[in-house]
Amino acid sequence: MSILKQRRAAIAAFMAAGAFLLGCLTVAGQEGPPVDTALVVSVDVSNSVDDARYRLQMEGIAKALEDPGVIEAITGGSAGGILFSMVTWADTPSFVIPWIRIANKADAFAAAKRVRSLQRQGGEFTCMTRMLRSANDKIVPQVPAKAARIIIDVSGDGPDNCNAEEPIETVRDELVANGVTINGLPILLDTPEDSALLPKAVPGGPPPLEQWYREHVMGGPGSFVLPAQGYSDFERAIRQKFVIEVSGLAAPRYSMTDLAR
Repeated sequence: MSILKQRRAAIAAFMAAGAFLLGCLTVAGQEGPPVDTALVVSVDVSNSVDDARYRLQMEGIAKALEDPGVIEAITGGSAGGILFSMVTWADTPSFVIPWIRIANKADAFAAAKRVRSLQRQGGEFTCMTRMLRSANDKIVPQVPAKAARIIIDVSGDGPDNCNAEEPIETVRDELVANGVTINGLPILLDTPEDSALLPKAVPGGPPPLEQWYREHVMGGPGSFVLPAQGYSDFERAIRQKFVIEVSGLAAPRYSMTDLAR
């Protein structure tokens, strides 16, 4: 074969390979129908969360997904559906439910079933900063459809107590700059976890953990903090939070602690 023919063959092979790769990228980048909300539910499974508390959280999320009011909020938006994903986190985050679409009652009940089937992946520390970094770098970029809003729902019973590589505010602000809203669901206990890391209580003000979430976690358009009064109140709080988040309703202007009572 002449040198000219060899070059032509090489060019043809290169172009064919390029076309194949481009086709793969096009398939991988295809979007499904748009959604009203892409919701990341992130759940604390650190050392303070025993098996009973873990099950209360999983059952609370599952029941919220099955709630008629939540389903109505999911299906009643302009796009008629949401994307749902879930992260559990302690020392490191685990993306336990990748993005799934919920557009009707059957979808919601199927998602609830997956939540109930999740096995606990625990850890020692409350590494919230690492979870948010993972969400920013790995989870949010994987949203498989255009979403009117992207929301990370953070719940936990204590502040970040890890030696993080960066301040939590840095990651939060980066997420907000990327168009993400971060809402908080602090689980208030009679004896708060890592109370030395919390702000001092102010008479008439919110509980210290709620205030910490307001200062270090909450961010983005329409963001809010809605506390649960202990683990037994988690189901009520997450259900109410889902309705606000997936419907795009403005969070109430009054104290969320008052709302939780």
